Amino acid sequence: MKRLITATALLLASAAVPAFAQDHGQMDHGAHQMPQAEVAPAATETADPHAGHAAPTPADPADPHAGHAAPASNDVPKGIAPAIPTDHAAEAFYDPTTMARARAAMRQESGGMTFSQLMIDRLEYRAQKGSDGYHWEGEGWIGGDIDRLAVKSEGEGAVGGPLESAEVQALYSRAIDPWWNLVAGVRQDFRPQPRRTYATIGIEGLAPYWFEVEAQAFLSNKGDAHLRLEGSYDQRITQRLVLQPAAEVNVAAQDVPDLGIGSGLSNVELGLRLRYEFAREFAPYIGVNWERRFGDTARYARAAGEGASATSLVMGIRFWF
Repeated sequence: MKRLITATALLLASAAVPAFAQDHGQMDHGAHQMPQAEVAPAATETADPHAGHAAPTPADPADPHAGHAAPASNDVPKGIAPAIPTDHAAEAFYDPTTMARARAAMRQESGGMTFSQLMIDRLEYRAQKGSDGYHWEGEGWIGGDIDRLAVKSEGEGAVGGPLESAEVQALYSRAIDPWWNLVAGVRQDFRPQPRRTYATIGIEGLAPYWFEVEAQAFLSNKGDAHLRLEGSYDQRITQRLVLQPAAEVNVAAQDVPDLGIGSGLSNVELGLRLRYEFAREFAPYIGVNWERRFGDTARYARAAGEGASATSLVMGIRFWF
C-alpha cells in the first residue's frame, strides 16, 4: 500500500513540472511590471479637475508675464454689461408706484444725497514783535460726492489796526477720482488796495502718505498771474492730540508794485500747530508761524516800513459743523 501511494505522488509531481517549473536564470526580470488597477475613464475625469489641460511650460525669468497662461485665442470675448432689470418681483405683491419711490429713496441714500460742511480751519491770535495780529482761514461747501459748490475765505490784520489782507473765493469742485478734485471759479480780494478780481483754476486732494495738498493758479482782471501752493499733514500723537505742520508758497509771474508783489518767489509761510480735539468738531491749538518775503516783494515791504520776515506764536481754535 505504501508503495502504491509513493508511486502515485511521483507521477503527479513529474506531470506538474512542465506547466510550472521554469529555468530561473532565463527569466527576463526587466520585462516584469507591477499590475495596475483599471480605472474607468469617467471616474478619472471626475477625480482630476485638470485632466485634458496642457501642462505649463517653465517660466522664463526675462519674461514679465512669466507664470501667466497664454490665451487660447486672440479672439477673447469681451464682457457685456448686464441690462438694468425692469421687472421687479416685489411689484407682483405691492403697488409698482410705491416700489418705484422706494427704489429711488434707496439710490438717494446710497450716495445720491446732498451734504454740506462749514469748517473754520484757523481762527487764531498771533503774538509777534511789534504789533500783534490775527488770522482766519475757512471753507464751506454744499453738494454730493462728485459735484460741489464751495466758498473759501482767508485774511489777516493787526490787532487794533487796519485789515491787511482779505479774500473770498467762490468755486465749483468736481471729483476726478476718489482722492482728487478739480476746482475752478473766481476770487475777490478786498484788501490790500486796489482791489483785484481773479479767475482761478486748481487741484486739491489727498496725496500719498496722507498729505493734504492744494495748487491754484490765478489770473486777475488786470492781467497779472499768480500761483499758490499749500500743503499740510496731520500727525496723530494720540487719538486726540494732533501735530500739524503746514506750508504755503506764493509765486508771481510779474511785478505788481500796486500790491507790493515782486516777480518770482514772493513769499513763503511755514507753521507748526499742536491741537487737542475735545471732539472731532472742536479743537483748540497752539503753535508757531514763520513768514518770509523774497526778492522785490521783500524790497517793497522794507520801503513801506515793514520787515521782510516775521515769527509769531499763535493760539486759536479749529471747528466745523
